[in-house]
Amino acid sequence: MKNMRRRKIVSSVALNVVIAVLAMLWLVPVFWLVVSSFRAEQGAYPSYLWPKSFTFGNYVRLFTDRKLFDFPRWFGNTMLVAGCSCAITTILVLMVAYVYSRLRFPSRKFLMNASLVLGMFPGFMSIIAIYHFMKAVSLDQTLLALILVYSGGAALNYYIAKGYFDTIPRSLDEAAILDGATNSTIFWKIILPNAKPVIATTAINAFINPIVDYIFVSVIMKDNYNNFTVAKGLYTMVDKTNIYEYYTVFCAGAVIVAIPVVLLFIRMQKYYVAGVVGGSVKG
Repeated sequence: MKNMRRRKIVSSVALNVVIAVLAMLWLVPVFWLVVSSFRAEQGAYPSYLWPKSFTFGNYVRLFTDRKLFDFPRWFGNTMLVAGCSCAITTILVLMVAYVYSRLRFPSRKFLMNASLVLGMFPGFMSIIAIYHFMKAVSLDQTLLALILVYSGGAALNYYIAKGYFDTIPRSLDEAAILDGATNSTIFWKIILPNAKPVIATTAINAFINPIVDYIFVSVIMKDNYNNFTVAKGLYTMVDKTNIYEYYTVFCAGAVIVAIPVVLLFIRMQKYYVAGVVGGSVKG
């Protein structure tokens, strides 16, 4: 009995140590990024670990020096694209998940499997075709094109929301139908109020995607400087011609970009975790 307790204690301590080490490995780059954003010395590869002096000048320069890098405009573009695609994606995902979870029709299983398989393919595989399509309809190098790209394939990622909807008792639907409710009424007034966790999960993922994506915006925007998002814009700060002078400004921009994402996650964390766990209960 004592040996079993000792083994449990040892395994628990070992697990905590491993988690602590992994957390440190994850936090070190973040800490280095924040510290570098306040570093007064220029250059990306200093010969010392800790900055010799600190300054807020990198953040001031980020928003005031707009001749070469217009960060405020890029940040506004990113928030617009992220907000619109987040709203569209969330609505589409929830609607498709509701149909697959609650309705029964002949081609249901085929469509579910087809959507699941198509969703496994990386989006960049079709990027050239998407660009030529956008160019054919005169939407290339526009923010609307990015919104359509990020939200167009949203319905393929229905499975987490469907899994969560499957856990909501069908007796609620049946009671509403007896009272004369339609499928639309059930979706908006019964299912969604009971699905806040999966709504939060879908919204957070949809909001983050346009912020971190570099491939699609690079191909679609080409050299349209004014319509860059932060992923594309900040990358231009660290090319070989600008990295020495703008590296610390780049770090400041990366910190600013992370702020809305962190705040959103903190605000919706309890719903996000519940949505992921609940969505994995049933398939």
